[in-house]
Amino acid sequence: MILSGCGPSRSSIEPTTGLDSLQTLSSAGTVPLPQQWWQSFDDPALHTLIDSALTRNYNLAATWERFRQAQFVYKREKGNRWPQFEAGAQSAISRPQPDFAGGENIQFGASAQYEVDLWGRIGTGLRAEQFRARASLADYQTASLSLAAEVSLAWFRLKAARQQLALAEEQIQTNEDIFRLIRARFGGGQVRAVDILRQQQLLESTRNQRLLFMRDVALLENQLAVLLGRQPQAKDAPEALDFPDLPELPATGLPLELVRRRPDIQQAYLSLQAADRDYATAVRAKYPRLSLRLSGQQRANDYESLFQEWAYTLAGNIVAPLFYGGALSAEANRNKSVRQEAIYNYGQSVLTAFREVEDAIVREEVQTTRLATLEKQLTLAQKTNGQLRNEFLNGFSPYLDVLIGLDQEQQLKRDLIDARLEQLEIRVGLYRALAGPFETQRELALTSEKTTP
Repeated sequence: MILSGCGPSRSSIEPTTGLDSLQTLSSAGTVPLPQQWWQSFDDPALHTLIDSALTRNYNLAATWERFRQAQFVYKREKGNRWPQFEAGAQSAISRPQPDFAGGENIQFGASAQYEVDLWGRIGTGLRAEQFRARASLADYQTASLSLAAEVSLAWFRLKAARQQLALAEEQIQTNEDIFRLIRARFGGGQVRAVDILRQQQLLESTRNQRLLFMRDVALLENQLAVLLGRQPQAKDAPEALDFPDLPELPATGLPLELVRRRPDIQQAYLSLQAADRDYATAVRAKYPRLSLRLSGQQRANDYESLFQEWAYTLAGNIVAPLFYGGALSAEANRNKSVRQEAIYNYGQSVLTAFREVEDAIVREEVQTTRLATLEKQLTLAQKTNGQLRNEFLNGFSPYLDVLIGLDQEQQLKRDLIDARLEQLEIRVGLYRALAGPFETQRELALTSEKTTP
């Protein structure tokens, strides 16, 4: 039994977030974003890595257990809606045998106790735990999305480091060939000794770059192994260099669709709902409570006469708080403040989500233009460097011009790899900002448990 009209109203929650008039998101593309957004890259190795991480990553497994704990708390609190039954038995031996009332040696009985939910206090507390359990599931879904993004970024960065390492090997070979060439020309008096030193300095600088890229490859392989729930020593990342083709831009959709889709926003909203029910529970704790108790008991001095007579008791108990030194009001006010904090957290989560989408769109546009500019720069540097080499071989240009052109060309090639990596990182960020939850094997198994008769 629940009496309505008692307790705080929840009608004021939504307007206080300040999100009642949402502006349209900037348009990115028209392609719908799949649930498993990483499939857009069409990279089979990436698919395998993410599937493995979702199954074996320890942090994600721990987040799942927190959700299971919240589920069991909800089931535990759900038991308060039902009568509580207890049974008891007692046996003793007394010498001499007692013959006075209340001195029975053998007792057996059962009792049931039930609190009538007059004001809905138990019900609102139960709904608070239900919302908390759903918020915990949204936490797990958010962690799954974050893990998929981490694996994607680690994989693309590993590819970039491997490309940089292969480029460094190629540039070392080129610089060694040029070094031998100018040494031969030095013998003929066509170059100065300082040119040999400059070329040797460029060669050593490239060898230093190779060491750094070798380090990056090893560190990224370690990171990827741990994300997949494996020891860093067990490096078995696929041997791949090429970046995947950049997919078409996804559609951003409407702001309300994003709010309903993103699990981190849903987590904040569900936490807000739980805090609101906690506040209602704290207010209703100041109202009287009514409980009923039914008990039956057998008492006897010996086992032969144990079941001859039963004694039954039906009692009702109503308790009304009178004076707690302001403790109940303070607890209600604390929960009201917690609810208001949850409202602000929810509003901030929505604004942060919008900012992440807008930032990713801006970065995508700028990076596309920047990448095209770098490609033009590299083309011009290669043409310039080719002409300078020909002029140098024909004795028309000093070697310093060749050296400067060669250094610029090699740096632009490294910058181009970094720019392509950054473009993929931006796209992962855009997918992460737009993505909704996807079902993992754990969620599918849990759904199967619920549907199995």
